[in-house]
Order: sequence, then C-alpha cells, then structure tokens
Amino acid sequence: MAAMLASIPTGDCDQPEPGTWARPWTAYPSSCVNGATRGERTDMSSEGISAEVPPSGTGCVECADAGGWWMHLRRCAECGHVGCCDSSPGQHASAHFRDSGHPVVQSFEPGEDWFWSYEKGKGVLGPELAAPTSRPEDQPAPGPAGRVPANWRLQIH
Repeated sequence: MAAMLASIPTGDCDQPEPGTWARPWTAYPSSCVNGATRGERTDMSSEGISAEVPPSGTGCVECADAGGWWMHLRRCAECGHVGCCDSSPGQHASAHFRDSGHPVVQSFEPGEDWFWSYEKGKGVLGPELAAPTSRPEDQPAPGPAGRVPANWRLQIH
C-alpha cells in the first residue's frame, strides 16, 4: 500500500500557533496537516492504517453496549473500531489505543478527515478509508439522540 503516515514536510498551508494540535479538529482545515497538503505524501509509512477495513458501526461500540452517550467519534484506522473522543465521558477511542496498540485514529464526524497518532501525539496524513467515513449526518453530536443527558456540558472532559 502507498505510504500513509509522515515525517510531515512543510507545505503551503498556513502554520498554526505552537501547541494547537492539542485540539486537532480546530488546528487546520481538513486539507492541511502540520503545514503539508494531502498531495505532499513523501517519506510516509503505512503502519497503523488499513484503508480497506470498514468502521465497526455508526457510534461508539462501548457506549452503545452500555447505553451511554458520546461527544464526538473517532475511528481506528487499523481495525475500524469506532470509539468516543477524550471529551466524552467514556473516552473509548484512546482506551482502544491503550488496549490494542493501534496508534492512529481518524475523525468519524461529518466533514472531517483528519488523522491523529496517539503514539506520536500529533496529526498525521492518511488515505481515504473504507466507507462510511463518518457517523450519519442525521445523528446528533453529542449523541446518540435520546441518550444525551440534559446536563451533558457538565460531564464532558
């Protein structure tokens, strides 16, 4: 498979302020990661990404099993496990990384295509993953509908 992750080169995207990758979904437009455009895929590795694996479902696996809720969703780029983000009460996506060793996730939110490496602690480049690439657009965030408590803002991290 073609190279996927990068020692990311500097490209023509605007550089963010230092430290903004703590919240990668606000740091760059989806076409830029650490200053590299998606067309600049040089010196990359496919470790941690299996583009042909579909997602495990449309919501966080563990939250669905427990009747819980999530803020945003992340998809394991290696096995397709869908887990909730670290702002969610369960923080199941990062727990999946710790349990499985699978280092890379992609946002599973509509309109977002960024990748994050837990191992590297930064955004990385990756290929288009097998469809679907996000939760259904009619599924709210936080979600799922009907399970989000009225005081959800007090429960996020």
